Amino acid sequence: MRAAKLCAAHDFIAALPQGYDTQVGEGAAAFHRAKQLVCFARVLVADPRIFVLDEATSSIDTETEQLIQNAIHTVLKGRTSFVVAHRLSTVRTADKILVIDAGRIAEAGTHDELMAQKGRYYSLYTHQYRSEAQRAFRA
Repeated sequence: MRAAKLCAAHDFIAALPQGYDTQVGEGAAAFHRAKQLVCFARVLVADPRIFVLDEATSSIDTETEQLIQNAIHTVLKGRTSFVVAHRLSTVRTADKILVIDAGRIAEAGTHDELMAQKGRYYSLYTHQYRSEAQRAFRA
């Protein structure tokens, strides 16, 4: 329960028909929204030294993305981690960001360093946020 609370999954789990004893399986539609949060809680319980995260915030709504980013921050604290992401907000606080282009490292640095370079990362980041702002404006 402590891990679920740290990853913002507790309220969702507690609201399930049998709470923490609820059986879930393939195609559990109601469970889909919080599946990633539950996975992060499981990682906290397992307490691995190295953590690999691949596209954790793809195909989710903005509200869930924020919950997942908070969970990521909690889970990755004090761990060696590799994060693969197209949503650059996921890696913004990373110690080191590698921009891979055509299979090669095109740029490397912190978010601030890469933004200051105004290279590929800068272009991707500003384009991504411009697109998100336009979608939010239309909604």
